[in-house]
Amino acid sequence: MADTEAQDRIETVGGDFFRDPQVYYRRWRERGPVLRVQFSEGMPQWVVIGYAEGRAVLADPRLHKSIAGIVEVMRKKDPSVPQDSLGMALSGHMLNSDPPDHTRLRKMVNKAFTTRRVAALRPRIEEITAGLLDRMAEHDEVDLLAAFAIPLPVTVICELLGVPFADREDFQRWTKVMVGVGSDLAERTRCTAEMSEYLAALVQTKRIDPGDDLLSGLTQTREDGDQLTEQELIAMAFLLLIAGHETTVNLIANGTYALLRNKSQFDALRDDPAGVPAAVEEFLRFGSPVDWATVRYTTEPILVGDTEIPADEFVYVALAAANRDPARYRDPENLDLTGDTAGHLAFGHGIHFCVGAPLARVEAEIAFTALLQRFPELSLAPRSDPLRWQPSLLIRGLVELPVLLRQA
Repeated sequence: MADTEAQDRIETVGGDFFRDPQVYYRRWRERGPVLRVQFSEGMPQWVVIGYAEGRAVLADPRLHKSIAGIVEVMRKKDPSVPQDSLGMALSGHMLNSDPPDHTRLRKMVNKAFTTRRVAALRPRIEEITAGLLDRMAEHDEVDLLAAFAIPLPVTVICELLGVPFADREDFQRWTKVMVGVGSDLAERTRCTAEMSEYLAALVQTKRIDPGDDLLSGLTQTREDGDQLTEQELIAMAFLLLIAGHETTVNLIANGTYALLRNKSQFDALRDDPAGVPAAVEEFLRFGSPVDWATVRYTTEPILVGDTEIPADEFVYVALAAANRDPARYRDPENLDLTGDTAGHLAFGHGIHFCVGAPLARVEAEIAFTALLQRFPELSLAPRSDPLRWQPSLLIRGLVELPVLLRQA
């Protein structure tokens, strides 16, 4: 029988949510796996926090993701919303599409992220990692985000796509505004326009003078005659550039932060580097770098668990909550580098499972192995105020991570 209480009761979300969402998730879990929530600046929406229910939603074809449908539902709820409010030029990528469009778009990039292709990148990733650690070694204290967790995956994705590394500050600045919560509308509009113009110019350059990179390859016609349109290319470049580094940045930073707060686990992993691949999976489960999966919407009433979600509703899956569901994982609130991580949802599930997951895993394995070997006495730098987290539903990431590289 459908749970009517969930439809009537709305959970409000305060400004402290981003400091520690798990506080909210633990409280919400007492009500059940599916809830309606509302942030101060938005309309009510549905969020799924249960593991079984979240996994089912992620693979349910009755929940749609097309950008045109998202805008249509939004305008039904608020007719004043302008048609281009979501930055259509950047949003029409495969993560915001349904089959058959999604199938076609994903096929265009799948080959670039196979396990075999990613393995071929390992020597270069190791070289980049070593160079960053060499520069870090010149100091006693560094911000691990700025010195390591950000430049490693950014360098890798820039080289893979053929994006000038010198432009990284611009696209990272645009990204922070576009994935954040509470950004000024004028600022979001400006950043969307600037990034659209930048990527359009980059795509045009690749068409005229293609190189040996993924973005150049995407501008060319396939053997089957298929070719991405100009708008599809811009949107694909946006998705691969942003998703291609943000997840790994926060996997490295969140994992390091969790490890440094658990000295026994740190010592065990430092002394046994063979455990790094399993540890990476626990970092993904415990400190999910993506908090909420991107939005889905209903076109008909659907039952999720015992809760009926009406048509024309937005639905999110809180991956970070599902990955700590005590109904799925034993003692999920504690970091356990040798624990059960099978089936975690950090990379999603179903047809929208993260295409770059193999690359993120290899980058993280290399990063943690080298970091612990190079700085076996690594520790959190003392500070009087708590660390700050990005105000984003999509990204779960620190603003900075000051560390000491060696003991005094």
